[in-house]
Amino acid sequence: MNPSIPGVHLIDHPLVQHKLTLMRNRQASTSSFRRLLNELAMLMTYEVTRDVPMQEVQIETPLETMTSRVIDGKKLVFVSILRAGTGLLDGMLGVVPGARVGHIGLYRDPATLMAVEYYFKMPQGMNERDAVVVDPMLATGNSAIAAVTRLKTLNPRSIKFVCLLTCPEGIAAMRAAHPDVPIFTAAIDRQLNDHGYILPGLGDAGDRMFGTK
Repeated sequence: MNPSIPGVHLIDHPLVQHKLTLMRNRQASTSSFRRLLNELAMLMTYEVTRDVPMQEVQIETPLETMTSRVIDGKKLVFVSILRAGTGLLDGMLGVVPGARVGHIGLYRDPATLMAVEYYFKMPQGMNERDAVVVDPMLATGNSAIAAVTRLKTLNPRSIKFVCLLTCPEGIAAMRAAHPDVPIFTAAIDRQLNDHGYILPGLGDAGDRMFGTK
């Protein structure tokens, strides 16, 4: 069921939910986890880009000239929160290869769970672009909030946040800090544990993607 939470878009398409279930399984190998994440990102991109602006161009079909609609992929910027955001980024670029890419390097301080920035690189002219921030998990919300706060200093035309999993605590924190930024997710899980991990979750997405644990 799709709960009605203002500003939150739950992508509950059967294919999305099927692949997410396979990813949650602790027996999934690094290679299968990575492949599923790529496929899931491609599927979610359809929903995330549903309202992307379009423009008309003139083309020649095999039979005649016509006017048809296209998106301007160059006006889209996929912003990856390093390192785990890379997995979503690859799949999204498979659907919108003309999109620009930005990177925000953040790590979570193990003591405070707060986000610490170590890298920030965006395309030029962000005020004319629509930004889609990607990170597999919206848990405490600290990294997402820090990334969006930093991104807003460049005044992008719009900002969306995309994740695989979130929880009530992450949603509440993000909505409180950035109520103007819609959240797109494949699942809203039960809660956070004492270490800031989502339950039931799927573990650490970065570690499972890169085989580092």
